[in-house]
Amino acid sequence: MPEQAREQIFGAELSAMRAAANSVASSARSNVATFKPRADQTDFDVIIVGAGLSGIGVAYHLQRDCPRKSFVILEARGALGGTWDLFRYPGIRSDSDMHTLGYRFRPWRGEKAIADGPSILDYLNDTAREYGIDRKIRYHHKVKRASWSSTEARWTLEVQGPGGKTLTCTCNFLQTCSGYYDYDTGYMPRWAGMECFKGEIVHPQKWPEDLDYAGKRVIVIGSGATAVTLVPAMADRAAHVTMLQRSPSYIVTRPAKDAIANWLYAKLPESLAHTLARWKSILLQMYFYNIARKKPEAAKKRIIELAQAALGPGIDVRHFTPRYDPWDQRLCLVPDGDLFRAIREGKASVVTDEIETFSETGLKLRSGDELPADIIVTATGLVMKLMGGMELLVDGGVVNPGTALSYKGMMLSDVPNFASTFGYTNASWTLKADLTAEYLCRILNKMDRGGYAYCTPRNNDPSLIPDATLPLSSGYMQRAKDLLPKQGSQRPWKLYQNCAKDMLALRFGSIDDGTLVFTRGPAQSAPRRRREHV
Repeated sequence: MPEQAREQIFGAELSAMRAAANSVASSARSNVATFKPRADQTDFDVIIVGAGLSGIGVAYHLQRDCPRKSFVILEARGALGGTWDLFRYPGIRSDSDMHTLGYRFRPWRGEKAIADGPSILDYLNDTAREYGIDRKIRYHHKVKRASWSSTEARWTLEVQGPGGKTLTCTCNFLQTCSGYYDYDTGYMPRWAGMECFKGEIVHPQKWPEDLDYAGKRVIVIGSGATAVTLVPAMADRAAHVTMLQRSPSYIVTRPAKDAIANWLYAKLPESLAHTLARWKSILLQMYFYNIARKKPEAAKKRIIELAQAALGPGIDVRHFTPRYDPWDQRLCLVPDGDLFRAIREGKASVVTDEIETFSETGLKLRSGDELPADIIVTATGLVMKLMGGMELLVDGGVVNPGTALSYKGMMLSDVPNFASTFGYTNASWTLKADLTAEYLCRILNKMDRGGYAYCTPRNNDPSLIPDATLPLSSGYMQRAKDLLPKQGSQRPWKLYQNCAKDMLALRFGSIDDGTLVFTRGPAQSAPRRRREHV
């Protein structure tokens, strides 16, 4: 990173730390607007779709940085929290540290940096309640279609409301924070003989509350983050848990508690400790990721050596030796080596093979072996669905995100006043979500200052080469490659998966980059007066 850029980033962060450390009486809430939309209000400056981690973050930034903007959050489900409210399987937890998965504006104060799902959901509920965001969420409001009119400079949303009633909402700017997968169903391959199995087949996305696996033989199909979480969580009560994988993943261990971060919080003012703990995690992650990509063979060798040391003698390390390079797919994290410990103690085991067919009593494998089971858990991944599955139209034409270019990882080419939050694949989701929310507010404030009605990313560079390369080679990414926006061969269309570079572009970079085109409405020739909240 250039020295000037480094100074710009860390200088700003250090200034923020000093201000936080010297602040005694001020509260973070004092700078946040507290307007509440009317129950019958349907027209807003901004509509946020999704009340999960990203949506709550966008709402906070709007209140802080654009306090005169009216907004509402439309949430399809009956509770906030997104992923952390949906998934209820045993052991559900974060797979990155909470000092970066948590918000920049609200420190995570749990003792464990790798936190369990219920604790994360509590954190999100507390955040929404503390800043009054919970009062701006409309539950059971699923956006089915969003139509943009350049003449009116507004989005018209067709919403399925409570009881299936069709509602209409309008806004000037639409921000989707609905994640990247289908909340209604997970990915379930159709194996031969599934109907023959006499036990229970469960997908983690639809975990039954009354499932009793005590003393049962359990097979978990998969080798990703969900599988490596489920196996040790179920191993203490089940008779035995077998993780059946078609191919291995890279599995790394780290302490559930961050000793350095906890020491910082014990010794320093909270805001200063939070900033230092957060930057420690960001920089370490960037360092190890870059090393792994530059020296993949060395990184692969070291990860496998650490796995072997954690497993102890007698365990075949081939089950933990992937065919691909580190970070071609996301690494799997196991806190305090819990998966390795369960295998070492004989409570769990790993089998690398493929399924020939289900049988009445378990699985028959391609190798000829059989695995007996009472319960089979299909931790086989997600079904990608962008924007919650809503249909997007611009001036009557249907938008296909798969043919669009991604502008700074948040907007679509030729789609006005629209942004979507998509976090990092190699770091905590929230790092990019926070930057996206900040940039959204910068855009809105620029439009207000200049009297602009809308802005549109336009590719005017004939030499730009669209790139369909996916950030990961994971199955769920490959299955959805035609749905995902393309990146370009150069900025601002190129995705870097790098927090520092994105910080330069989104927090400090110029909005007037020659690509984001600002347009005044038909009746606008001068800055319009800001509208008061209703």
